[in-house]
Amino acid sequence: MNGEGSGSPLCLLEDVIIFENAAPGVSRPELIRFARRAQNLAGVRGDVSILVAGNRRIQALNRRFRKKNKPTDVLSFPAANREPKRGGKAQGFLGDIAIAPETARRYAHQNGRTLGDELRVLILHGVLHLIGYDHETDHGQMDRLERRLRRRLGIV
Repeated sequence: MNGEGSGSPLCLLEDVIIFENAAPGVSRPELIRFARRAQNLAGVRGDVSILVAGNRRIQALNRRFRKKNKPTDVLSFPAANREPKRGGKAQGFLGDIAIAPETARRYAHQNGRTLGDELRVLILHGVLHLIGYDHETDHGQMDRLERRLRRRLGIV
């Protein structure tokens, strides 16, 4: 039983994925394994929580924390009690990632990907933000790393 849409978290070690909205064909254990692979390739290790929620919930979070009153595909919230760590061995809780499958589905269609692959792209993107990368300020460093990691993870 994977319980998509049930709202009950599944824990594998300390990682948690909560599905508030359904993501057909996507399993929690597979996403957790992917998040760990993405972390390993990015050179960090730590726990993350991932919320899969509707556009309304993501819009409310985006409005509250980024002052942008619109839904988005992914939001990242680094743990407040640790410094960003790139290329090192982060320990403990890295932070939270929130994903809107409705918006992700639209981008998946535009990019010729499945919803599962789009969620993987967003998890990778979120993990990179959790460890301190910021594509809005780093002159392409995060984008280059993300493209390289996508290739290594088999995501087109």
